[in-house]
Amino acid sequence: MITSPEPRNRTALVVGASGITGSAVVDQLAAEGWHVLALARRSGRDLPGVRWIQADLRSGADLMRALADENPEQVFFTAWSRQETEELNIEVNAAMVRDLLAALAHAPVGHVALVTGLKHYLGPFEAYGQGNMPDTPFHEDEPRLDVANFYYAQEDELFAASARQGFTWSVHRSHTVIGHAVGNLMNMGLTLAAQASLCRHLGIPFVFPGSETQWNSVTDMTDATILAEQMVWAATTDAGANEAFNVVNGDIFRWRAMWPKIAAYFGVEPEGYIDEPRPLEVQMAGMESVWAELAATHGLVESDLGRIASWWHTDADLGRKIEVFTDITKSRLAGFTPHHRTIDSFTSLFDRYRAEKLIPDTAD
Repeated sequence: MITSPEPRNRTALVVGASGITGSAVVDQLAAEGWHVLALARRSGRDLPGVRWIQADLRSGADLMRALADENPEQVFFTAWSRQETEELNIEVNAAMVRDLLAALAHAPVGHVALVTGLKHYLGPFEAYGQGNMPDTPFHEDEPRLDVANFYYAQEDELFAASARQGFTWSVHRSHTVIGHAVGNLMNMGLTLAAQASLCRHLGIPFVFPGSETQWNSVTDMTDATILAEQMVWAATTDAGANEAFNVVNGDIFRWRAMWPKIAAYFGVEPEGYIDEPRPLEVQMAGMESVWAELAATHGLVESDLGRIASWWHTDADLGRKIEVFTDITKSRLAGFTPHHRTIDSFTSLFDRYRAEKLIPDTAD
């Protein structure tokens, strides 16, 4: 783990603190002894040094109210709000960055770290993987695609506020993020855990839902803990100032090799790509009552399958018909060196889900 210099008694604001990335950033900062202001719609876990602030990111007035007396030195922006069109994605998500930073104009903010993702290179949902795509692995110096993208709009708001308010910035382009959160719209880790648990409960194969390209191609992934580490590193070192960084675990893999390993963890029979994608939204349709039964049998803390699994997101991720992985040389040369094995990221996450009774233990 990379630790930041002189964290004691420093104050950081984490925006979207209850999400997959935000909760990992809160954990990282709290472990290092920061005073953490955790901003979300609802309060989360009690941790030493963490104070929750409830606010609506889509209301500039509410942000002004909530942050009027707060004085963070670092800001970690990890939130976004999915809309029906990219035009609305741009309008809503750019405004959240703009209004949040405007509400902190009075504060001694020295650095703002913003999480985006590989749609920077792939294009937005409405034009995903279309047009002139850069070659893999993706590099940070690739020019923006000639298409409207809410990630670009968020960056532009960040750059404008930096020039206006005098702080440095960093942008962190993650691939698929797996980590600990419940009720999140994009949570492949918990989604696959739910699929495997249902397959074990019903005695059916653990079927890969995605495309032939994703089954066979090289890919990578981002553990929320390594994303949090990179964000804190960038916020507290000169090498991280005013730079964009890809952030992934550091290994590469193929799903045809990863899928059997995940299946082995849950004690289910893996079944790979055959002929065409088999989306989870189809495979798992109508499983809400089965999950409720499974939850009751095993004493799980969440019986609502809709808060556990995000079938659509995993289908979109694994259904891609293009190879997707990144180059992380830039951050390595700048001094950020943590490395994770993705199978270890999955299994440690599954262990935590079991311990917290979010998924059943296979020994039960």
